[in-house]
Amino acid sequence: MTFGPELLGTQICARVILGQILHRRYLEVFNMRRINVLAIIGAVILFTAIGCTTSVTQHEKANKQLFVQGVEAVNSRNWAALDTQIVANYVRHCQATPEVQVRSLEDFKLYLKQDVATFPDSRITIDKVVTEGDLVAFYCTYTGTQKGPMGPFPASNKRMTLEFAGIHRVENGKLAETWLTWDNMTALAQLGHFPPSGQQTE
Repeated sequence: MTFGPELLGTQICARVILGQILHRRYLEVFNMRRINVLAIIGAVILFTAIGCTTSVTQHEKANKQLFVQGVEAVNSRNWAALDTQIVANYVRHCQATPEVQVRSLEDFKLYLKQDVATFPDSRITIDKVVTEGDLVAFYCTYTGTQKGPMGPFPASNKRMTLEFAGIHRVENGKLAETWLTWDNMTALAQLGHFPPSGQQTE
């Protein structure tokens, strides 16, 4: 059985058309699968990012709450509560009080008790708190009336309002290290200790 040129041409054209149809179908299926894979990968990345963000946010909220609870413990003189909030080898850095060395939780408690002996009505008000990772930055206001000696300065019975700032480092859910700063001259001036007695200001 023989085929004429016309029939052979028709068969070739049919095969070409069929091949093109099959090729297009293959590309459609491939592209759909590629889109599906990309969609799955995108969803995984998105959910992972959301999960990480949520975890970090919760961690930072917990650190902020730890700081707030610490201030509440100091204001209420609840020294025992500090055992659950501060590590045993806690370190405090403060250029304003170079003579005060705090290298443990017990050192810190002793410092706080001495401060309360000088300023029995002292209170800390939290003005600003910013958390990032394991760090808690804060800006606060300290108020108190000097009823006892403060280093070389005798009790003045005067009240002061002092702004101070600092950063806490949190370690395993507890405060581990603190950096503090404030203006000593502002405090001494309000308490009547600066300028020194008998010294005139211009």
